[in-house]
Amino acid sequence: MKLYNSMGPNPHIVRMFAAELDVSLELIEIDLMAGENRESAYLARNPAGQLPALELDDGEIIAESTAICEYLDETSTKTLLGDTAAERAQTRMWTRRLDLSICEPMLNGFRYSEGLPIFQNRMIMIPEAAAGLKNVAQDRLAWLDQQMADGRQFIVGERVTLADVFLYCMLTFGKAVGQPMSPDHTHIAKWYVRMAARPSAEA
Repeated sequence: MKLYNSMGPNPHIVRMFAAELDVSLELIEIDLMAGENRESAYLARNPAGQLPALELDDGEIIAESTAICEYLDETSTKTLLGDTAAERAQTRMWTRRLDLSICEPMLNGFRYSEGLPIFQNRMIMIPEAAAGLKNVAQDRLAWLDQQMADGRQFIVGERVTLADVFLYCMLTFGKAVGQPMSPDHTHIAKWYVRMAARPSAEA
């Protein structure tokens, strides 16, 4: 399988997830800064123009980080989604919570401010929303920190899941673009150290 790869948190999510599953992917680098993902050759594969995208051995394309990870999980001998329907539902519930309440506000807070020169000709920008979106992400991180005060080792409980990989990659990105996590989030900080120590974090 080929992974159309680039800089940024979403490709990192897929690379880390695949590494956790011991799945090897051939990386095809796409120059995001040069806008290669907006050129016809890439758009023929993924008309949304986003990265990453997974090309299966038969040429079929799967886009969207969560969908790619779920496909890899379903076709692997290991699982980060869960062994039962209830475990998989819990993983999906937490991944969606994190994506909507923390990750998307964080990403758009970056796009509408520090990332404005990169994205202003590629999508509709709302610069006046940037500060508020960043605040939303931090507020929801504070909520998550309270949830993890029960002593759980990972987001869903005692097992690493897609939710952990998703949030770890996003927080790593946030730290690099001016949205570091508050030191007050002590439970998430300890979790982050545990995730950073995993070999897959370097993928």
